[in-house]
Amino acid sequence: MIDAKDRNALGTSVIEQMSLNGHEQVVFCQDHATGLKAIIAVHNTILGPSLGGTRMWMYRDESEALRDVLRLSRGMTYKSSLAGLNLGGGKAVIIGDARKHKSEALFRRFGKFVDSLAGKYITAEDVGINTRDIAFVKMETDHVAGLPEYMGGSGDPSPVTAYGVYMGMKAAAKERFGNDSLEGKTVVVQGIGHVGEYLVAHLVKEKAHVLVSDIYEDRIREVVKTYGVQAIGVDEVYDVPMDIYSPCALGATVNDDTLPRLRCSIIAGAANNQLAEENRHGVEVMDKGILYVPDYLINAGGIINCYWEVIGYNRDAALKQTEEIYNTARHIFHMSAAEGIPTYLAANRLAEARIEAISKVQQGF
Repeated sequence: MIDAKDRNALGTSVIEQMSLNGHEQVVFCQDHATGLKAIIAVHNTILGPSLGGTRMWMYRDESEALRDVLRLSRGMTYKSSLAGLNLGGGKAVIIGDARKHKSEALFRRFGKFVDSLAGKYITAEDVGINTRDIAFVKMETDHVAGLPEYMGGSGDPSPVTAYGVYMGMKAAAKERFGNDSLEGKTVVVQGIGHVGEYLVAHLVKEKAHVLVSDIYEDRIREVVKTYGVQAIGVDEVYDVPMDIYSPCALGATVNDDTLPRLRCSIIAGAANNQLAEENRHGVEVMDKGILYVPDYLINAGGIINCYWEVIGYNRDAALKQTEEIYNTARHIFHMSAAEGIPTYLAANRLAEARIEAISKVQQGF
């Protein structure tokens, strides 16, 4: 969700960048002994403590990591609001290669930084992070969700995230094709990490025609062998005829280069910040006749699952609330059509309305 004003601010101070979207706090974390370089961003805590996963990625530089964590944390505020959770939005990024730079010491040191925020930020898994890593973080702080079941947690939230994406995808199919069956529909899943693979399983079970792409060849081989799906090259994704494009890796894949090439009716995936520039590309997607399921709506299953872990885990309740993504998506589609606005804007207005209403309650208005 980066727009022209954000691009113009990339050379400005950190506080100026924070002010663009109302961030409350940014914490820079560095530890020479463990090699930790991380940033924690707290966007908004009106609805409750900020909860959002930690992402481990080999960013080009610190400015790229800062942009990412600011965008992701804002998205978490909207995600929790739209899902009806009493949570604010936060996120963390660790600069490093998740296949090379992980260690117990690094995650425990990160846990100490999380703990220093005294509950204002609760962390969990995201790209490059698994339950084992979170277990190390837990050794230094209680402000963690997505813990392994043997530690009293709910386990990996990825299956619930994928289930929510599946629900949102079916809602979009209902809107676009007249029924919500995905049988026979061609779906391109870009990125087959934890969430992507669980989504593939749902789609294969419903007899969709699934194409998969990933930067890691070993993941491609494994998923193709397990599910009998078709692999396509990383550069082929945007040129393949498809019914549904499902980005499930990093964000900003709907951009100036890819949008003219995309040959789909629906965009519905697990990735955050799928629109490179929310305002401009959101309008262009609508003008092109593509139905976009807002990312922070469709991928909310993970945060819903973590929320239930925080308040007292109930798997059935978490799944039932995740199923509501279907109805919320349908409401947003109808609101978009009735008002002639992009779906992302309809979702934003709903999320912002709840935050504003609760803010007035807190202020006694």
